[in-house]
Amino acid sequence: MQMHEDQLTVPVAAVRELIDAQFPRWRGLPVAPVAMGGTVNAIFRVGDGLTARFPLQPGDPAGVRAWLESEAEAARELLGRTRFPSPEPRAIGEPGAGYPLPWSVQTWVPGTTADEADPGASEWFARDLAEFITGVRAIPTEGRVFSGGGRGGVIAAHGSWMETCFRESAGLLDVPALRRLWAEMRDLPRGGDPDVMCHGDLIPGNVLVRDGRLAGVLDVGGLGPADPALDLVGAWHLLDAGPRAVLRGVLGCGDAEWDRGRAWAFVQAMGVVWYYAESNPAMSRWGRRTLARTAAD
Repeated sequence: MQMHEDQLTVPVAAVRELIDAQFPRWRGLPVAPVAMGGTVNAIFRVGDGLTARFPLQPGDPAGVRAWLESEAEAARELLGRTRFPSPEPRAIGEPGAGYPLPWSVQTWVPGTTADEADPGASEWFARDLAEFITGVRAIPTEGRVFSGGGRGGVIAAHGSWMETCFRESAGLLDVPALRRLWAEMRDLPRGGDPDVMCHGDLIPGNVLVRDGRLAGVLDVGGLGPADPALDLVGAWHLLDAGPRAVLRGVLGCGDAEWDRGRAWAFVQAMGVVWYYAESNPAMSRWGRRTLARTAAD
């Protein structure tokens, strides 16, 4: 089932044709769709060491190319900043073979996503995640600050989106209880915390696990300055109560920062549950789990 009403179709044959025509050095490498692909891109394994990523929703080709270039720049900025592997950009392809947009090629990072290998009970994973967040925060912002309308600015700015989520969640969730929880979170003060660099999307599908430890991090194109609490979403998306407390202790989070992290996780999970209820049940389920964890806390 398609995840978006206007979703593009990306056949394997088209991927094969595009790679062979535009990047002859990879001609002949096997191409296979990644079963647990993303929600933004159709993802294909190319040989043993590469992935090709094709945006799933229509857009202006020039704008899509600018975004792919921005993603590649962010990926290069993260490389080597922590000991945890992340994708390295390799190329940006052109439209063709019936596919209307630019697309990208990155390195393949081995590991099992956290929605398949749940690390929630692992204190070692919590320590690894805290180490990753600390390493990302240490990247210089070089004067950059948060911009745009996504998560990472002011929590209250998402009020209109939350109203949409509450409306669409009727019949799926206990909306009155969630509204009460949102009322407690909506006006949490930012205080004087300056923006720091954040991954921005530490959800189960973007985190790789091996033997209960953090093995790598995916979807790094959103790396940028934001509220320091933004990457704390991983505490609720990925961890049970005990390991969550370990992560907080390692990071030394105060109450205000921790509460904002919980609020950012809540905002993200509210959108995931209803939007993917039928098209991506696994994502909808982890959204429900996050909501349960934020309520319990």
